[in-house]
Amino acid sequence: MKQKNQLNSVRDVAVEILLQIEKNQAYSNLLLNTMIKKHKVNEKDIGLLTEIVYGTIQRRDTLDYFLANYIKKAKKLELWVKILLRVSLYQMVYLDRVPDRAVLYEAVEIAKKRGHKGIASLVNGVLRSIQREGLPDLNEITNENERLAIRTSHPLWLVDKWVKQFGFSETEKMCEANLIPPSQTARVNQMKVGVNDLIEQLNANDIPVERGDLSEDAIKGLKGNLALTEAFTEGNLTIQDESSMLVARALNPQPGELILDACAAPGGKSTHIAERMQGSGIVHSLDLHEHKVKLIKQQADRLGLNNIQAEALDSRKARERFQPESFDRILVDAPCSGFGVLRRKPDIKYMKTSEDIERLAKLQLEILQEVAPLLKKGGVLVYSTCTIDKEENSDVVEAFLANHQEFSRVESVNAYLPEKIRPYINKGEVQILPHYFGTDGFYIASLRKKG
Repeated sequence: MKQKNQLNSVRDVAVEILLQIEKNQAYSNLLLNTMIKKHKVNEKDIGLLTEIVYGTIQRRDTLDYFLANYIKKAKKLELWVKILLRVSLYQMVYLDRVPDRAVLYEAVEIAKKRGHKGIASLVNGVLRSIQREGLPDLNEITNENERLAIRTSHPLWLVDKWVKQFGFSETEKMCEANLIPPSQTARVNQMKVGVNDLIEQLNANDIPVERGDLSEDAIKGLKGNLALTEAFTEGNLTIQDESSMLVARALNPQPGELILDACAAPGGKSTHIAERMQGSGIVHSLDLHEHKVKLIKQQADRLGLNNIQAEALDSRKARERFQPESFDRILVDAPCSGFGVLRRKPDIKYMKTSEDIERLAKLQLEILQEVAPLLKKGGVLVYSTCTIDKEENSDVVEAFLANHQEFSRVESVNAYLPEKIRPYINKGEVQILPHYFGTDGFYIASLRKKG
């Protein structure tokens, strides 16, 4: 009985987290950590809770499609009941290790606790009907874009947009890749320790890791959480996706230079730049919000980096703070829709709209135009985003270059990036899609100011 109560609490917490995400548009990754602490979730249950929460979000539209046939008055259902049904169906369809009888039992118990016997009876009836009759056939959806959207739980407008940009086959691969849980990767602080040495140390301490797949700075965690290790506390590593690690390499900072990171929080790229400069020179790291600037400073302190100066400043006002042509290199890792990181933040795909993309593209161009005069002649400007949308990426760069004849593409950027990625580099820019290397989707463009 005790075990059942523990399981009930895990699923109940999952329902509560998903309810808050839907009602308050809270971010899943932040809310999950908060709720784990608040409800004192047993350490051995954290994995199950995480899997249920993320899996249910990842598959939300697919689950709703499956449920629709069995819920005659879905609009009249309270939101928590619909979420409970999603959570339960997710486990029945996608989690082989959880027996259906356990799922049904817990669903009915939660329904009784949160509602009344009538709701418990409804929940039991819907789930037993699905168990008995099976799931609707997705092949009955005749439109292939709509079928892909429902099968992989992506909004149809987004699938339509991607199919126009990348073609159906690439879009299908990308949508399927977005459903695969990401590996945890970390960047080794090579000012303190070599990659092979750290791998050896961690494995010797029963923290299984291996080399990353793409970036030479990267290690991949095979079990556990690298952020909870002594190596993290001591500043030997930073949690970062491998595609994100390529940005500092594309910028190619040199010791002693003056660098501007115009949109720096939480500091992953600033610290990588500072490490590659061997702690010399200065990296000016800007962010709009003071609390995010604190994150940059904390990262720099943990890593033992004294060459980062972080401050709260809207990068669209950077010329009020800095002199013209004062930086050797500038990074604009711009605010974006985040469609490249859907494996980590699946709720983004339901929150963003096409209007958001238009607004963000305008903001991105404004930032580029503001910081461009701050770059020295002959200096390099790198523009990057963690999205895959052409409108926010190559279109923004094209618009910038059209109005700034003094800038041109740096085609030699491929010399600084891994050999694996070179086939995807074209005229100084690279668009990484999630299925290429199992990393986040990412865009990087390297531009040089004429001397």
